[in-house]
Amino acid sequence: MSLKTQLRGTGVALVTPFKKDLSVDFDALGKVIDAMIAGGVEYLITLGTTGETPTLEKQEKKDIVTYTFEKVAGRVPVVVGVGGNNTAEVIKDLSYFPLEKATAVLSAAPYYNKPSQEGIFQHYKAVAEASPKPIILYNVPGRTGRNMSAATTVRLAHEVANVAGMKEASGDMVQCMEILRDKPDHFLVVSGDDALAMAQIACGMDGVISVAANAYPKQFSDMVRAALNSDMATAKKLNDPLLKAYDLMFAENNPSGVKAFMFEQGLIQNEVRLPVVPLSSGLHDAVKKYLSK
Repeated sequence: MSLKTQLRGTGVALVTPFKKDLSVDFDALGKVIDAMIAGGVEYLITLGTTGETPTLEKQEKKDIVTYTFEKVAGRVPVVVGVGGNNTAEVIKDLSYFPLEKATAVLSAAPYYNKPSQEGIFQHYKAVAEASPKPIILYNVPGRTGRNMSAATTVRLAHEVANVAGMKEASGDMVQCMEILRDKPDHFLVVSGDDALAMAQIACGMDGVISVAANAYPKQFSDMVRAALNSDMATAKKLNDPLLKAYDLMFAENNPSGVKAFMFEQGLIQNEVRLPVVPLSSGLHDAVKKYLSK
């Protein structure tokens, strides 16, 4: 079965809940996983950027992956985030993490070293050849400092057998349409921008890997399903009230924004690890005000 069939709809990039002492709160993580599945999301992503992976130790990451598979217990597909800016290290990580039960690996483009398009291509080619699971490319230039062009994405999709999909978060609608025009039929393309997801599905994307769905699993996944069924009137009705939530979530930092929502909903503690800090009090008050409506 292709990823396009398995991962159509809403995937949630899970937060990593922390206790007051900043250790991983596995009880809260279990509660979040159950809430996502009860809300109707199609699949989960563990160790995404939203999970604060830059500040997790390697053993913590392994423990989170193991726990997530145990808790999900096959109810929905799970995608594991394995990326980095040292290609050799990413390849080692692919054999370090327990990926037997993973549906795919989501791998963010190398950050900070700003490779050329050829460098990005060769990085992903090496990673895909080493991966026991299909690779989903992740283009997020706002975080990596380098955009992966439509031409590079399409070249990888056509030339590298184990590259099976793409999370596109450039925010460039023309680039998105070029990828959708030129990709192979079987190739999964999902949005990485909550606020643009509805419009990008209208352009032909297969769904979204979402941050906002951590706080709104049902409303968000219902919106995505309506859009995928070409019921844009329903999708718009569900999406319009969330536009303000998207603004609040990303105003200062991800995942501080979505964690503030989830804290107010009683799902997790409002804890993040430095250098990320919780929302400023004024913005947190705006979140409370939004939720009270």
